[in-house]
Amino acid sequence: MTDLIQYAIPGFIILLVAEVLVTAKQQKDYYDVKDTAGSLSMGIGNVIIGLVGKVIVFGAYTLVYQFRLFSIDMAQVWPWIILFFADDFSYYWFHRISHQSRYFWASHVVHHSSQKYNLGTALRQTWTGNLTGAWVFWIWLPLVGFSPVAVMTMQAVSLLYQFWIHTEYINKLPVPIEFIFNTPSHHRVHHGSDLDYLDKNHAGVLIIWDRLFGTFIEEKHRPTYGLTTNINSHNPVRIAFHEWAAIGRDVSRAGSVRNALGYIFGPPGWSHDGSRQTTRQLRETSTANAPEAVQSADV
Repeated sequence: MTDLIQYAIPGFIILLVAEVLVTAKQQKDYYDVKDTAGSLSMGIGNVIIGLVGKVIVFGAYTLVYQFRLFSIDMAQVWPWIILFFADDFSYYWFHRISHQSRYFWASHVVHHSSQKYNLGTALRQTWTGNLTGAWVFWIWLPLVGFSPVAVMTMQAVSLLYQFWIHTEYINKLPVPIEFIFNTPSHHRVHHGSDLDYLDKNHAGVLIIWDRLFGTFIEEKHRPTYGLTTNINSHNPVRIAFHEWAAIGRDVSRAGSVRNALGYIFGPPGWSHDGSRQTTRQLRETSTANAPEAVQSADV
């Protein structure tokens, strides 16, 4: 099975180097040597571990495909068009839930751990995603009747598209493009740790899903990139596993099965004793304090 991502690696490197040279000439602080090295290490690890991960995914899709509801002829154009929208819809929900369930966040957090936003950040990919079941969000596609090879090919196409939107070099594109497609502006918001930007713009290729399901927000100011609590490390092993280790620590002192399940599957930031806050709780606290802030400003 052809892996489009591996074929694209030389292009990734060429574009990354080009962005480094252009932004350095403009004296922009878009890149940091240690941060970029960490991102590249995660990308290399993702490719290597992905060899096993793709076997697992292909095996799961193939198994489900044996029980398909329809036999779809992928030699025609229309199935590929439908598959494009179906894949992008699946990606949106995978991405959204990866911000709502700590189990999936533990893998996805890797991609958000850089405090820079550049083409190098696009390569900062998880080592554990496919191994821990991220592919379940696409399992319905082979069940409907799309071949496993076609599904995995479309997933690769989506990832290829998402590479170029990891840049601050491009500001905003023409309005029709910004309205329909995921763009650098929309995705910068997604990587922001600012409270108003948290858990927004989960799009893959099409931003229409965020507009439809209420998770869209326009870029209003330059985001503060990274996590609400940054790991402050460029060690690839720590980048890859720090959240899994944190889950283990929380579960070990959870005190009950219910609390343990909350720490594993609840939203990031959930705690049984209120010592930490989820995004929703942070927003509720901010809203509750807003009138007080206005009153203080008036005094």
